[in-house]
Amino acid sequence: MSSSCAPVPYPVRTECPTANKFSSIVKVHPYRNKCGLSRRDFATKGIVAAGASVIPSTLPSQSAQGLERLPFKNDGYNFWTWRGHKIHYVEEGEGFPIVLIHGFGASAFHWRYNIPELAKKYKVYAVDLLGFGWSEKALVDYDALVWRDQVADFLKEIVKEPTILVGNSLGGFTALVAAEAMKEQVVGIVLLNSAGQFGSPNDEENEAQESPFQKFLLKPLKEIFQRVVLGFLFWQAKQPARVESVLKSVYKNTSNVDDYLIQSITRPADDPNAGEVYYRLMTRFMSNQRKYTLDSVLSKLSCPLLLVWGDLDPWVGPAKALRIKEFYPNTSIVNLQAGHCPHDEVPELVNKALVDWLATLPSTSTSTSITPQIL
Repeated sequence: MSSSCAPVPYPVRTECPTANKFSSIVKVHPYRNKCGLSRRDFATKGIVAAGASVIPSTLPSQSAQGLERLPFKNDGYNFWTWRGHKIHYVEEGEGFPIVLIHGFGASAFHWRYNIPELAKKYKVYAVDLLGFGWSEKALVDYDALVWRDQVADFLKEIVKEPTILVGNSLGGFTALVAAEAMKEQVVGIVLLNSAGQFGSPNDEENEAQESPFQKFLLKPLKEIFQRVVLGFLFWQAKQPARVESVLKSVYKNTSNVDDYLIQSITRPADDPNAGEVYYRLMTRFMSNQRKYTLDSVLSKLSCPLLLVWGDLDPWVGPAKALRIKEFYPNTSIVNLQAGHCPHDEVPELVNKALVDWLATLPSTSTSTSITPQIL
């Protein structure tokens, strides 16, 4: 992702009260933020987590909104071995399958208010991406293709049926690239304040070939400097007070920024490999984002797309949702007065949006197993 965002003020929007509490789409400045979430935002504000979470007690099942909440289990829910790595996932309910994919630094727990409600009508999976949550903090070269392959194999080996992918932030872009790889199995996608950026025609022109001086002297010095700086940023970012501050900056309604949410993010960061995973994410994954753009992925898809967008997100504003719809007409948008994580901030509205949209898809009325040919 680009590190040169240029935020521009955009007109203030007003809520239009409706029966279902969704706000209507209103005109916004189309260039509020040119890249959504920058590399610097991730490094200094990104929520840090990667590995096996251990929570000392079980969560109560009721939340402030009266919604059932997914309990924590000290040892996790289910585990699957993928390429020799331990992957954690939650599986609840029966019916047409839905796969939930968390954002940067989060885990399956971030869908705590969505899983129990959606599981009343559907079979719900929530998977922890490699390097996050209860999944293993593997020392691999992270890029979008690692998580694409993980989710694609999860669909083949665990789900084994046509499915809907739902992703927030980083999980949103992961859902897109996984859907592109599994077109026969993914019949719909839901993005909640998704990561990813549209390509620039100048990207290839800006790629300069490394000189020997850059490769053998400047690059090693840069790596040493990055390790020192990112080591400090990682230590700072995993402090509970810092995590709480970041969460409150991206939640308009902060009532759900509670101890368990904070613990679910800080506990995995104590794993011995967490710092190295963070370094690899910041220096390798984030620096390679221009290779994988929204337009390049969307141009290869044809399934229905739902955008559930928190319009008050300080990182990824509503202009991005509108641009996605302009590029990909087979898109529906639900705009909410929420921040970067609407599924956790206003879960009752997100659950309703998902259930209402799923009811319009003929493919979700019946579920058939995938034939062995695509496995």
